[in-house]
Amino acid sequence: MTEILDNFAVLEGLDGAGTTTQLRLLEKELSGLSVPAFITQEPTTNPTGKLIRRFLSGELPASQSTIAHAFATDRDDHLYNPQYGIIAHLKAGDIVISDRYLFSSIAYQGIGYDIDKVIEINSRFPLPRYIVYVDTPVRACMNRIESRGSDKEIYEKTDYLTRVRENYEKCFSSLPGGCNLIRVDGTLGIEEIFKIIKRGLHALYN
Repeated sequence: MTEILDNFAVLEGLDGAGTTTQLRLLEKELSGLSVPAFITQEPTTNPTGKLIRRFLSGELPASQSTIAHAFATDRDDHLYNPQYGIIAHLKAGDIVISDRYLFSSIAYQGIGYDIDKVIEINSRFPLPRYIVYVDTPVRACMNRIESRGSDKEIYEKTDYLTRVRENYEKCFSSLPGGCNLIRVDGTLGIEEIFKIIKRGLHALYN
């Protein structure tokens, strides 16, 4: 049976869905309430995570299988590093909220690489108690990406994100009991989305 970690929540969504914005709002909220929290992300800022960012930017061309395994390596350190890992923070009494987790790997690397293999290399990792999915239409995400005016990452294409969205739905259709999905309409305003997320995660810090 897959382990589910209490006091652990992840934010998921397409590129451009606004998960990073919501993570920062949660960080500010928890800080204001003096709730001990570890706010983090994948890929991480650790060495493997930095390598992955070079893959995603297109600076270093890599196959989907290479990227999938790199994410799994980064995730292993993210979880189990005895000094700064998620497990260490949970044992210390922190709430942990991550912008992206293994669901992103399945959704993104499950295109161009066998999705069952991506699931397999992530199957040993525990699941979060809460998943917040900011469900945003592909066109809205692409409009936001275009408005940034910066170089796109390798996955930031309409056709690709359409398939990613389908993979997310496959992931969420088979979640085990105790792993709670909070689906939020990503077309709502930032503050309205935040209010819904706060209600969904209230048990974490009340």
